[in-house]
Amino acid sequence: MKTESVLEKVFASSELAVTSECGPPRGAVPEKIIEKAKMLQGYVDAVNVTDNQTAMVRMSSFAACVFIRQLGMSPILQMVTRDRNRLAMQADILGAYSHGIDNILCLSGDHPHFGDHPMAANVHDIDSVQFVQMIRDMRDKGKFQGGDDILNPPKMYIGAAANPFADPFELRVARLAKKIKAGTDFIQTQCIYNLDKFEKWMEGVRDRGLHEKVKIMAGITPMKSVGMAKYMKNRVPGMDVPDEIIKRMAGVLKEKQPEEGIKISVEAIERLKAVEGVKGFHIMAIEWEEKVPEIAERAGLLPRPKIDL
Repeated sequence: MKTESVLEKVFASSELAVTSECGPPRGAVPEKIIEKAKMLQGYVDAVNVTDNQTAMVRMSSFAACVFIRQLGMSPILQMVTRDRNRLAMQADILGAYSHGIDNILCLSGDHPHFGDHPMAANVHDIDSVQFVQMIRDMRDKGKFQGGDDILNPPKMYIGAAANPFADPFELRVARLAKKIKAGTDFIQTQCIYNLDKFEKWMEGVRDRGLHEKVKIMAGITPMKSVGMAKYMKNRVPGMDVPDEIIKRMAGVLKEKQPEEGIKISVEAIERLKAVEGVKGFHIMAIEWEEKVPEIAERAGLLPRPKIDL
């Protein structure tokens, strides 16, 4: 074991891991993040905490993770290269680990143009692959990127994201290989609606033996309405929503569309369980955290293994 992470221990137990996520509030309101986290408690192994998602200012992921850790849960600190240079990243990692936070997801982050501060500078002192390597060296070599020794190195379980659907599709597996080589321990993928294309991507992953080097968690996002399905298909970069999904959502009454969206998610999980190399599921119920326990139960992902922090 590289760390004391609950998530790493679940993977080691050969159980399918389950994670979800919480978006911090747009204000100094800890009750909001605590309320969301409690909806997930006991139903997932770890909880991602987003970092100024969609480039909108929110309570810091670090602070929100501390509140979740105080509930006796295992948070995953999301951190984007957009907002910090390498000094700030390393400082925040030390701070997080000192509070018992031992999972991190390394991301680039959405461009500020999409958020509420379009004039903000993109930092990107290092990219997401270099970010992974920096944390690996902090953990395994006990070294800051500048070369100095670290007192009590942070034993972080390192995650990264993968989008099997972005263009050019032919380079998606090669991009994953770079992240694994840099030191990624687990992968959470983009939301999966095009199951055929995801399975084709996984074939490429297995052809290179990458499924044996990293734990891959399939991303699942339940849709609340046909409007959400159309928005994700037409407005969200790197998303692949087949027309059949939209037709299926449109084919039921408006008040029944949320239930249909949940059915689609449960069916996807059931199918993807059989895909060699899939080691868990990341259920991203956007501002719909209360549905995660239902999805996990209906998909046969409960009960979760009992592992002490």
